[in-house]
Amino acid sequence: MIPPQFDYHAPQTVGEAIALLQQLGPDAKLLAGGHSLLPMMKLRFAQPSHLIDIHRIPELRGIKQEGQTIVIGAMTTENELIGSELLQRHVPLLPEAAQLIADPQVRNRGTIGGDIAHGDPGNDHPALSIALNASFVLEGPGGRRTVAADGFFLGTYMTLLQEEEVMCEIRVPAFAQGTGWAYEKLKRKTGDWATAGCAVVMRKSGNTVSEVRIALTNVGPTALRAESAEQALLGKELSVANLQAAADAACAICDPAEDLRGDVEYKTAMAGQMVKRALTKAFGRCQ
Repeated sequence: MIPPQFDYHAPQTVGEAIALLQQLGPDAKLLAGGHSLLPMMKLRFAQPSHLIDIHRIPELRGIKQEGQTIVIGAMTTENELIGSELLQRHVPLLPEAAQLIADPQVRNRGTIGGDIAHGDPGNDHPALSIALNASFVLEGPGGRRTVAADGFFLGTYMTLLQEEEVMCEIRVPAFAQGTGWAYEKLKRKTGDWATAGCAVVMRKSGNTVSEVRIALTNVGPTALRAESAEQALLGKELSVANLQAAADAACAICDPAEDLRGDVEYKTAMAGQMVKRALTKAFGRCQ
Protein backbone atom coordinates (compact mmCIF):
# COMPACT_ATOMS: atom_id res chain seq x y z
CA MET A 1 0.00 0.00 0.00
CA ILE A 2 0.99 3.62 -0.43
CA PRO A 3 1.28 5.70 2.78
CA PRO A 4 -0.85 8.82 3.19
CA GLN A 5 0.57 12.21 2.19
CA PHE A 6 3.10 13.78 4.55
CA ASP A 7 5.61 16.64 4.67
CA TYR A 8 9.28 15.75 4.88
CA HIS A 9 11.82 17.59 7.07
CA ALA A 10 15.60 16.99 7.26
CA PRO A 11 17.13 18.84 10.23
CA GLN A 12 20.92 19.09 10.47
CA THR A 13 21.18 19.22 14.28
CA VAL A 14 19.43 17.72 17.29
CA GLY A 15 18.30 21.22 18.27
CA GLU A 16 16.61 21.68 14.89
CA ALA A 17 14.86 18.32 15.25
CA ILE A 18 13.55 19.23 18.71
CA ALA A 19 12.34 22.61 17.44
CA LEU A 20 10.42 20.86 14.65
CA LEU A 21 8.85 18.45 17.15
CA GLN A 22 7.71 21.42 19.23
CA GLN A 23 6.43 23.33 16.22
CA LEU A 24 4.63 20.46 14.48
CA GLY A 25 3.22 18.72 17.55
CA PRO A 26 1.89 15.15 17.78
CA ASP A 27 1.32 14.90 14.01
CA ALA A 28 5.10 14.69 13.53
CA LYS A 29 7.18 11.51 13.82
CA LEU A 30 10.94 11.01 13.85
CA LEU A 31 12.32 8.90 11.03
CA ALA A 32 15.46 6.91 11.88
CA GLY A 33 16.18 3.81 9.77
CA GLY A 34 12.54 3.60 8.75
CA HIS A 35 12.13 -0.16 9.03
CA SER A 36 9.51 0.11 11.77
CA LEU A 37 7.68 3.33 10.93
CA LEU A 38 7.41 3.08 7.13
CA PRO A 39 5.73 -0.36 7.08
CA MET A 40 3.20 0.91 9.64
CA MET A 41 2.54 3.94 7.45
CA LYS A 42 2.01 1.75 4.38
CA LEU A 43 -0.57 -0.27 6.33
CA ARG A 44 -2.14 3.01 7.57
CA PHE A 45 -1.53 1.97 11.18
CA ALA A 46 0.47 5.21 11.50
CA GLN A 47 -0.51 8.36 9.61
CA PRO A 48 1.84 11.21 10.59
CA SER A 49 1.45 14.48 8.73
CA HIS A 50 5.17 15.22 9.09
CA LEU A 51 8.28 13.04 8.99
CA ILE A 52 11.43 14.43 10.62
CA ASP A 53 14.40 12.55 9.16
CA ILE A 54 17.24 12.54 11.72
CA HIS A 55 19.49 10.36 9.59
CA ARG A 56 21.60 13.32 8.47
CA ILE A 57 22.50 14.58 11.95
CA PRO A 58 26.22 13.75 12.40
CA GLU A 59 26.21 14.07 16.20
CA LEU A 60 23.85 11.08 16.40
CA ARG A 61 26.32 8.68 14.79
CA GLY A 62 29.50 6.95 15.83
CA ILE A 63 30.97 4.81 18.60
CA LYS A 64 33.49 6.07 21.16
CA GLN A 65 34.90 5.28 24.58
CA GLU A 66 34.62 7.52 27.63
CA GLY A 67 36.52 5.92 30.49
CA GLN A 68 34.84 2.60 31.20
CA THR A 69 31.74 3.48 29.17
CA ILE A 70 31.12 2.84 25.48
CA VAL A 71 28.99 5.59 23.90
CA ILE A 72 26.99 4.72 20.78
CA GLY A 73 25.19 7.35 18.72
CA ALA A 74 21.51 6.52 18.35
CA MET A 75 21.69 6.65 14.54
CA THR A 76 24.54 4.12 14.35
CA THR A 77 23.50 1.28 12.05
CA GLU A 78 23.53 -2.43 12.81
CA ASN A 79 26.33 -2.96 10.27
CA GLU A 80 28.39 -0.30 12.03
CA LEU A 81 27.90 -2.16 15.31
CA ILE A 82 29.05 -5.38 13.65
CA GLY A 83 32.17 -3.76 12.20
CA SER A 84 33.21 -1.81 15.32
CA GLU A 85 36.55 -2.99 16.72
CA LEU A 86 35.81 -0.99 19.88
CA LEU A 87 32.63 -2.98 20.51
CA GLN A 88 34.31 -6.25 19.61
CA ARG A 89 36.90 -5.58 22.32
CA HIS A 90 34.72 -4.10 25.04
CA VAL A 91 31.05 -5.11 24.45
CA PRO A 92 31.21 -8.14 22.12
CA LEU A 93 27.59 -9.06 22.79
CA LEU A 94 26.38 -6.15 20.62
CA PRO A 95 28.20 -6.92 17.35
CA GLU A 96 27.49 -10.62 17.77
CA ALA A 97 23.77 -10.09 18.38
CA ALA A 98 23.47 -7.53 15.56
CA GLN A 99 24.39 -10.27 13.10
CA LEU A 100 21.17 -12.06 14.08
CA ILE A 101 18.98 -9.05 13.30
CA ALA A 102 16.92 -9.20 10.11
CA ASP A 103 19.01 -9.36 6.90
CA PRO A 104 21.96 -7.45 5.35
CA GLN A 105 19.75 -4.80 3.73
CA VAL A 106 17.99 -4.02 6.99
CA ARG A 107 21.25 -4.03 8.95
CA ASN A 108 22.73 -1.52 6.51
CA ARG A 109 19.95 1.00 7.21
CA GLY A 110 18.39 0.07 10.54
CA THR A 111 19.71 1.90 13.61
CA ILE A 112 20.19 0.91 17.23
CA GLY A 113 18.33 4.00 18.48
CA GLY A 114 15.38 3.45 16.17
CA ASP A 115 15.12 -0.16 17.28
CA ILE A 116 15.07 0.88 20.94
CA ALA A 117 12.85 3.97 20.70
CA HIS A 118 10.13 2.14 18.78
CA GLY A 119 9.33 0.08 21.87
CA ASP A 120 8.46 -3.09 19.96
CA PRO A 121 8.90 -6.18 22.18
CA GLY A 122 9.88 -8.12 19.06
CA ASN A 123 12.92 -5.92 18.47
CA ASP A 124 16.25 -7.23 19.75
CA HIS A 125 17.96 -4.19 21.26
CA PRO A 126 15.52 -3.64 24.14
CA ALA A 127 16.43 -6.96 25.79
CA LEU A 128 20.09 -6.55 24.85
CA SER A 129 20.23 -3.10 26.44
CA ILE A 130 18.64 -4.38 29.65
CA ALA A 131 21.11 -7.28 29.88
CA LEU A 132 23.99 -4.86 29.21
CA ASN A 133 22.82 -2.48 31.97
CA ALA A 134 22.74 0.27 29.34
CA SER A 135 21.33 3.78 29.72
CA PHE A 136 19.87 6.15 27.15
CA VAL A 137 20.57 9.86 26.74
CA LEU A 138 17.40 11.72 25.70
CA GLU A 139 17.31 15.38 24.68
CA GLY A 140 14.27 17.64 24.62
CA PRO A 141 13.33 21.29 25.07
CA GLY A 142 14.46 21.17 28.72
CA GLY A 143 17.88 19.72 27.94
CA ARG A 144 19.33 16.25 28.31
CA ARG A 145 18.44 13.47 30.72
CA THR A 146 19.72 9.92 31.13
CA VAL A 147 17.42 6.97 31.85
CA ALA A 148 18.22 3.32 32.51
CA ALA A 149 17.24 0.72 29.93
CA ASP A 150 15.69 -1.34 32.72
CA GLY A 151 12.43 0.54 33.23
CA PHE A 152 12.49 2.49 29.94
CA PHE A 153 10.01 0.15 28.21
CA LEU A 154 6.47 0.66 29.49
CA GLY A 155 4.38 -1.41 27.07
CA THR A 156 4.07 -2.29 23.41
CA TYR A 157 5.27 0.81 21.49
CA MET A 158 5.36 2.71 24.80
CA THR A 159 8.57 4.05 26.37
CA LEU A 160 9.79 6.88 28.58
CA LEU A 161 10.80 8.85 25.47
CA GLN A 162 8.57 11.93 25.38
CA GLU A 163 7.00 13.35 22.22
CA GLU A 164 9.40 16.30 21.99
CA GLU A 165 12.54 14.30 22.81
CA VAL A 166 15.22 12.73 20.62
CA MET A 167 17.25 9.70 21.67
CA CYS A 168 20.88 10.78 21.27
CA GLU A 169 23.12 8.11 22.82
CA ILE A 170 23.20 4.59 24.15
CA ARG A 171 25.75 4.26 26.96
CA VAL A 172 27.02 0.79 27.85
CA PRO A 173 29.50 -0.21 30.58
CA ALA A 174 32.56 -1.88 29.06
CA PHE A 175 32.83 -5.55 30.01
CA ALA A 176 35.14 -6.28 32.90
CA GLN A 177 37.77 -8.95 32.38
CA GLY A 178 36.21 -12.39 32.53
CA THR A 179 32.67 -11.39 31.53
CA GLY A 180 30.64 -13.95 29.63
CA TRP A 181 27.85 -13.09 27.20
CA ALA A 182 25.33 -14.64 24.82
CA TYR A 183 22.21 -13.87 22.80
CA GLU A 184 20.14 -16.87 21.75
CA LYS A 185 17.24 -16.27 19.39
CA LEU A 186 14.75 -18.64 17.80
CA LYS A 187 13.17 -17.42 14.56
CA ARG A 188 11.34 -19.11 11.71
CA LYS A 189 13.45 -17.68 8.90
CA THR A 190 16.02 -15.01 8.08
CA GLY A 191 14.56 -11.56 8.62
CA ASP A 192 11.80 -12.66 10.99
CA TRP A 193 11.27 -11.42 14.51
CA ALA A 194 12.15 -13.78 17.31
CA THR A 195 9.72 -16.43 18.41
CA ALA A 196 11.66 -16.04 21.66
CA GLY A 197 15.08 -14.72 22.57
CA CYS A 198 17.34 -14.38 25.59
CA ALA A 199 20.28 -12.06 26.31
CA VAL A 200 22.71 -12.87 29.13
CA VAL A 201 25.69 -11.06 30.64
CA MET A 202 27.47 -12.99 33.38
CA ARG A 203 30.52 -13.23 35.64
CA LYS A 204 31.64 -16.09 37.81
CA SER A 205 33.83 -16.60 40.86
CA GLY A 206 35.51 -19.96 40.80
CA ASN A 207 32.77 -22.24 39.53
CA THR A 208 29.81 -20.25 40.80
CA VAL A 209 27.81 -17.42 39.25
CA SER A 210 28.71 -14.10 40.92
CA GLU A 211 26.83 -11.67 38.62
CA VAL A 212 24.18 -12.24 35.97
CA ARG A 213 21.61 -10.23 34.03
CA ILE A 214 18.98 -12.03 31.95
CA ALA A 215 16.53 -10.35 29.56
CA LEU A 216 13.92 -11.82 27.22
CA THR A 217 12.78 -10.84 23.72
CA ASN A 218 9.21 -11.05 22.36
CA VAL A 219 7.56 -13.02 25.16
CA GLY A 220 5.69 -10.12 26.76
CA PRO A 221 4.33 -6.64 25.99
CA THR A 222 7.88 -5.35 26.55
CA ALA A 223 11.35 -6.81 26.79
CA LEU A 224 11.49 -8.55 30.17
CA ARG A 225 14.21 -8.66 32.79
CA ALA A 226 14.12 -12.09 34.42
CA GLU A 227 15.22 -11.09 37.92
CA SER A 228 13.85 -14.24 39.56
CA ALA A 229 15.89 -16.31 37.12
CA GLU A 230 18.96 -14.30 38.05
CA GLN A 231 18.34 -14.97 41.74
CA ALA A 232 18.02 -18.68 41.04
CA LEU A 233 21.66 -18.71 39.89
CA LEU A 234 23.55 -16.21 42.04
CA GLY A 235 26.15 -17.87 44.25
CA LYS A 236 25.48 -21.27 42.68
CA GLU A 237 27.08 -23.56 40.16
CA LEU A 238 25.52 -23.81 36.71
CA SER A 239 24.30 -27.34 37.31
CA VAL A 240 21.52 -28.98 35.31
CA ALA A 241 19.11 -28.43 38.19
CA ASN A 242 20.03 -24.77 38.68
CA LEU A 243 19.86 -24.16 34.94
CA GLN A 244 16.36 -25.63 34.85
CA ALA A 245 15.32 -23.56 37.88
CA ALA A 246 16.44 -20.39 36.11
CA ALA A 247 14.59 -21.38 32.94
CA ASP A 248 11.43 -22.14 34.94
CA ALA A 249 11.64 -18.77 36.69
CA ALA A 250 12.02 -17.00 33.35
CA CYS A 251 9.07 -18.87 31.86
CA ALA A 252 6.93 -17.82 34.82
CA ILE A 253 7.09 -14.13 33.78
CA CYS A 254 6.40 -14.76 30.07
CA ASP A 255 3.16 -13.44 28.60
CA PRO A 256 3.58 -13.77 24.83
CA ALA A 257 0.96 -12.94 22.23
CA GLU A 258 -0.25 -15.84 20.09
CA ASP A 259 0.52 -15.39 16.39
CA LEU A 260 1.89 -17.26 13.38
CA ARG A 261 5.12 -17.94 15.31
CA GLY A 262 3.27 -20.09 17.83
CA ASP A 263 0.79 -20.20 20.67
CA VAL A 264 1.43 -19.04 24.22
CA GLU A 265 2.54 -22.45 25.49
CA TYR A 266 5.02 -22.99 22.65
CA LYS A 267 6.54 -19.51 22.86
CA THR A 268 6.92 -19.80 26.63
CA ALA A 269 8.60 -23.18 26.31
CA MET A 270 10.96 -21.81 23.67
CA ALA A 271 11.85 -18.90 25.95
CA GLY A 272 12.95 -21.44 28.54
CA GLN A 273 15.13 -23.18 25.97
CA MET A 274 16.71 -19.91 24.88
CA VAL A 275 17.47 -19.08 28.52
CA LYS A 276 19.26 -22.39 29.03
CA ARG A 277 21.25 -22.03 25.81
CA ALA A 278 22.26 -18.43 26.53
CA LEU A 279 23.27 -19.16 30.13
CA THR A 280 25.33 -22.17 29.10
CA LYS A 281 27.15 -20.23 26.36
CA ALA A 282 27.77 -17.18 28.58
CA PHE A 283 29.08 -19.33 31.44
CA GLY A 284 31.46 -21.08 29.07
CA ARG A 285 32.85 -17.71 27.97
CA CYS A 286 33.60 -16.50 31.48
CA GLN A 287 37.35 -16.54 32.09
